[in-house]
Amino acid sequence: MSFTEKILCSKSHEYLLDNGDNTYTIGLTDYAIEQLGDIVFLELPEVGQEFSKGDTFATIESVKAASEIYLPISGKIIEINEELTDAPEKLNEDCYEQGWLVKIEATGDESEQNDLMEYEDYKEELE
Repeated sequence: MSFTEKILCSKSHEYLLDNGDNTYTIGLTDYAIEQLGDIVFLELPEVGQEFSKGDTFATIESVKAASEIYLPISGKIIEINEELTDAPEKLNEDCYEQGWLVKIEATGDESEQNDLMEYEDYKEELE
């Protein structure tokens, strides 16, 4: 099964991967990265911070634009991808397996995922 078959995507182009133990990996979709172009800066939150669904939890800058990144579900940050803080351009190479942004412990309920789409549906909506 490919990585994109396991993720859910938000309308604001974040993805959510269920790690199976009430923790989730969150990142930006390939579409978002393509639209941004060359990434030059990434600011991630601190471990332990809590956010509600829809809150801005990170900021990303490319040669084209600066954007806010929103949390697709409520959660507490349990890990950040330190490698990307030092080398944000790695997102341009692989935004999924190596280019995840944060891992969270979910604090909301399952219904928060109701507006998220499977990757195939997300891709169709972009067309």
